[in-house]
Amino acid sequence: MGSTTKEVQPLPLHPGKTSTVGRYIARRLAEIGVNDVFTVPGDFNLLLLDELLADPEIQLRGCCNELNAGYAADGYARCRGVGACAVTFTVGGLSVINAIAGAYSENLPLICLVGGPNSNDYGTNHILHHTLGLPDFSQEYRCFKEVTCAQVIIQNLDDAQELIDRAFSAAIFQSKPVYVSVCCNLANVAHPSFSKDPIPFSVTQGPEFKRSVLDAAVEAAAKIMNAAVKPVLVAGSKLHVAKASPAFEKLADACGYAVAMMPDAKGRISEALPHFIGTYWGCVSSSCTSEIVESADCYLFAGPVFNDYSSVGYSLLLHKSKSITVQPDRVTIGEGMSFGCILMRDFFKALAERVERNTTSFENYERMYVPPGTLRNEKEGEPIKTLTLFKHIQAMLTPENVVLAETGDSWFNCQKLRLPQGCGFEFQMQYGSIGWAVGATLGYAQAAGKDKRVISCIGDGSFQVTAQDVSTMIRYGHHTIIFLLNNGGYTIEVEIHDGPYNIIKNWNYTGLIEAFHNGEGKLFTYKVKTEADLITAISAAEKEKDSLCFIEVILNKDDTSKELLEWGSRVATANGRPHNPQ
Repeated sequence: MGSTTKEVQPLPLHPGKTSTVGRYIARRLAEIGVNDVFTVPGDFNLLLLDELLADPEIQLRGCCNELNAGYAADGYARCRGVGACAVTFTVGGLSVINAIAGAYSENLPLICLVGGPNSNDYGTNHILHHTLGLPDFSQEYRCFKEVTCAQVIIQNLDDAQELIDRAFSAAIFQSKPVYVSVCCNLANVAHPSFSKDPIPFSVTQGPEFKRSVLDAAVEAAAKIMNAAVKPVLVAGSKLHVAKASPAFEKLADACGYAVAMMPDAKGRISEALPHFIGTYWGCVSSSCTSEIVESADCYLFAGPVFNDYSSVGYSLLLHKSKSITVQPDRVTIGEGMSFGCILMRDFFKALAERVERNTTSFENYERMYVPPGTLRNEKEGEPIKTLTLFKHIQAMLTPENVVLAETGDSWFNCQKLRLPQGCGFEFQMQYGSIGWAVGATLGYAQAAGKDKRVISCIGDGSFQVTAQDVSTMIRYGHHTIIFLLNNGGYTIEVEIHDGPYNIIKNWNYTGLIEAFHNGEGKLFTYKVKTEADLITAISAAEKEKDSLCFIEVILNKDDTSKELLEWGSRVATANGRPHNPQ
């Protein structure tokens, strides 16, 4: 079994014309699937932006600030597979870096373009604007080394083509962000290396994989799984990185085991799988799911990330001796054997042919599972409850939707939504940066176009961090539906540790969005206080198919999911462990 290669056909150059570094970058972006670059202009990147605009395949999407431009590139990458943003030197770079760090933690390929200083300033003692006022202005580069998998500075055109291709290849192969800084005086300069059609862009997916290692891993795993009485499968978030979701689903169909997903894997596998049993999230799992998973005598975890959040403060009742852990390029069995240089999808395809069908765990689940009761309609004039809100959001979902959940109680309420086949789901669980959802919604909706209608659930505290770029959604004609959950503060923090700092100043959110609209574009807003209001708002939003729809839902400050209450107390306990001086 050899290495695999992704090949993309190049865009043709106009005959007889010599290209520039900026236009070469634009062409490479288009080849890998990026047609929109999220930008904030600054004097160091203006010529680079001109060159990007010169390519008919590239559109610049102006954002209100660099942080949101980075979040938008994050959301775009979740839809298209790769995203890009372009900012100016240091003041822009250090503003966008939090979003880049989030993309790194979430394994998203992202190209961060920075317009850098004049090439003649490197190696001098010049003090430049937009810097710390020191002769050494390399701070931005050094910061990005910690949150990207490759960093290049284009300060000489002789090797620019090689550096750009190396960085883009690293982003795609490692599924991480990269940093590409282009000196402001070079962005529009022609060079012979850009004058002809480039070699089709290709990425070799790893080293040569040996069939014998794959066969040994499959043999060892199948032996344990076939001997187990009630084995289960659990999907993790790195299925997406490994592009192994289809292979995992084929394994699930072949083996007949109960199939669960970790919370950060929601949207990575179909919830219509015949033996799907819900989310495995320790004590805040779907009904009966943790009991089935933790009582199994063998569990295969596909691409898991066990952090303090996904493990509910390290409280999962799992035994390593019973586990088979499959990562994108490695299989570990129990506490012993480990097999490297194995592609996850190849492992699942081969294992599906060796595993014996066993439906015991799913049969046990069916015996104990009690379907949730029907939520009563609220009385006329009664303040709306969170449970009622999400009952109606559930009824809205179709294969043409994708749900984005902001950090907070939306994590837990959206986790309980049953996604129709084809309905997407995104949230930022590893990094958990409040404010992520506004920019990510912008980016995802731009990438998806009319193919998907994004439904975003955002808490008021998070919204206040990045609200400005709802104006950008209106500007570019997005038809997203945003539910703004107004409960007066940082509810997720309240349940971990309460204090007066968790209370925020209330805004007139619908009024703010109407001010953003300012008579330009298509917008629908509604302020919801009762279930009847919500029904009216959703009905109108579904008819306003070409408008941005912003629905503010007024909730009681103490109206939280039971899962958040349990999760918050356990995370607080983990955070508050006494110091161990060892």
